[in-house]
Amino acid sequence: MKPTIKTSRRDFIRKSSIGAGALIMGPALSSLALTKPGKRLGIALVGLGSYSSGQLAPALQHTKNCYLAGIVTGTPAKAVSWAKKYNIPQKNVYNYQNFDDIAHNPDIDIVYIVLPVSMHKEYTIRAAKAGKHVICEKPMALNAADCREMIAACKKANRLLSIGYRLHFEPHTLEVMRLGQKQIFGKVTKVDTGNGLLITATPTPGV
Repeated sequence: MKPTIKTSRRDFIRKSSIGAGALIMGPALSSLALTKPGKRLGIALVGLGSYSSGQLAPALQHTKNCYLAGIVTGTPAKAVSWAKKYNIPQKNVYNYQNFDDIAHNPDIDIVYIVLPVSMHKEYTIRAAKAGKHVICEKPMALNAADCREMIAACKKANRLLSIGYRLHFEPHTLEVMRLGQKQIFGKVTKVDTGNGLLITATPTPGV
């Protein structure tokens, strides 16, 4: 008889959070198409709230192709505690006033923006101008016009932009997309996402 393994609620949530963070990292890096043989990509987290502290930073301790290289925070106490906890050198610790100096830091390849949505546009554009690739958390911005400006800024700087949303990389979603795009069951006439995903299609004769 196998021994019973007891897991506390706190431990379960912690491990689940790390797993979720890792799921986000992989697709985001894949979409940026960034690979450097023999070199792990350095990521700087901008904004050290609960999502960064509870999911992204822990997940970055388990990634193979990237690592937590730097942080950007407006709270001095967080700067000190994070630098100590994750062994981040002082030269890779920034605040919102000296953020643009990140342009001169070769340790940082990607800036991951984990700020309130109203700040996504500003810091995406600033990161692109600093010559860094960008992962921006969802929602991308406050409106479509802001999104277009963010895309344009990254294109102008020849930097890549990815949104931290994993669902469109997952196998089941890709299969649903394929079914609709290839009209496997006929032309899609309705998509209802109220409870999961339900697609209504016009049947194709012989299918």
